[in-house]
Amino acid sequence: MTLTLEDRAAGCLVGAAVGDALGGPVEGWSPDQIAERHGGRVHGIVGPWHEDWRTARPIAPYHKGDGHVTDDTLMTHALVRVYEAVRDHLDAYAVAEHLVPDLMTNPRWIPELEAQALPLQRIFLAEKWIVSRLHYGHVDPREAGSGNIVNCGAAMYMAPVGIVNAGNPAGAYAEALDIAGAHQSSYGREAAGVFAAAVAAACVPGATASSVVDTALALAKDGTRDTIAAVCEAAAHHRDFESALAPLRAAVAPYDSVGPDYRAPSLGARRPSRLHAIEELPIALGMLVVAGGVYEGSVLGAVNYGRDCDSIATMAGAIAGALAGVGAVPPAWAKEVAEASRLDLHAPATALAAVAREVFTRDRARRRAHESAFAAIAASR
Repeated sequence: MTLTLEDRAAGCLVGAAVGDALGGPVEGWSPDQIAERHGGRVHGIVGPWHEDWRTARPIAPYHKGDGHVTDDTLMTHALVRVYEAVRDHLDAYAVAEHLVPDLMTNPRWIPELEAQALPLQRIFLAEKWIVSRLHYGHVDPREAGSGNIVNCGAAMYMAPVGIVNAGNPAGAYAEALDIAGAHQSSYGREAAGVFAAAVAAACVPGATASSVVDTALALAKDGTRDTIAAVCEAAAHHRDFESALAPLRAAVAPYDSVGPDYRAPSLGARRPSRLHAIEELPIALGMLVVAGGVYEGSVLGAVNYGRDCDSIATMAGAIAGALAGVGAVPPAWAKEVAEASRLDLHAPATALAAVAREVFTRDRARRRAHESAFAAIAASR
């Protein structure tokens, strides 16, 4: 069966949200700690790590678990709304003109807070940065990301860029780099470009986990490329995530600036570097390889890896969902996440697919105009 753009968009965005919700309650812990807490590996939606989550540190006041999505999904859906408003390719200025006002002025249901609130009140400091720099600091949007901590903040919500550029990884890469310039610099920005490209590559008919990784390697630069290569080479020797957990962590460790204790980062953590990479995207791609592109295995491998596993599972879920379509996402998981988070997980995908079709029509007209102009220029003597 040939998957439609709508199938792939839904697979990507629903798959990302479900991965996010599965990873949220075990974020920050190690595989051993996760297994001890849950009596084995996590194989579905689980409750909060602490029963007294309202006051437990360092989790409070967020209700992570029970199918609640995190800021990864909130930011992803916010970017979809920007595409709905602009209905064309985005750049750093679109972040300033559309995304920042949306975060600041439009209250929405925040699942982890179990309340209606501004998204700005939930997003992490690395995302609050864009509001401070663009709204209050009036910084050039193309340069606003400089100085922010370098983490997966910009990358985690770039899946929509891949759908708008479905089948055009190089275009997705370039667009995501432009958008992410308002948010981050260095390898955090690079990961945003490569993640968007991976989603676009997953939409190509006949794509596989291997072809997605090959595309990522062809576009990635510096430490990001080296890390993806190292992790995916290690992943190629495993066919189950249990045996891959330690080898993949060992493969990413030399490039990861955070260090072995996720909750106590090293002094050199999250600073710009051409040698380092964020951990989340390479591990997501590695788990995709281990699972042979299958959604459930990719996401569960990401979840049980621990550390920043909500973002890892968001990325793995987005890519695997784009590869196989929404039918690959377990319906029971999607239903529970949608109900628990009080979100329509399909509506953003439907809207994004419509925008993607419009953008392609615009691109085709622009390309034909360029071809005509260049033919005239080249014919001139």
